Amino acid sequence: MNRKKLYILGGVLLLAFAGFSLASFSTALTPYVSFDAARGTNRMVQVAGALDKGSSSYDMAAGTLNFTLKDPAKQMLRVSYKGVRPANFEDAISIVAIGNWDPQTKELKAQKLLVKCPSKYQGAEVKTYS
Repeated sequence: MNRKKLYILGGVLLLAFAGFSLASFSTALTPYVSFDAARGTNRMVQVAGALDKGSSSYDMAAGTLNFTLKDPAKQMLRVSYKGVRPANFEDAISIVAIGNWDPQTKELKAQKLLVKCPSKYQGAEVKTYS
């Protein structure tokens, strides 16, 4: 084989590897989507919203947390999470649910929850030194 064919073969292999890597990486991403987009897809997504106060219930026997998220446009999304209830869940100012939409139960089946609680420094004055 001459050098030109080796360079072409090497280039093709490099492009194939890059294409495979890109395809694998794009399926591993979990995008943030709106509530409507979450209802219309069957892939894993992330949705963010505020807890609708009084909508949460935790079944200790089954280890299931059910609650409703509310977005800034006042749309609601029912979420079911199987796992330990996060600490300070009721005090959360923002919740990100990562999971898949279940068309039978019409709720997001969350595998992970990210709960953002109010900061203990919120509203505190910051002293500057000069």
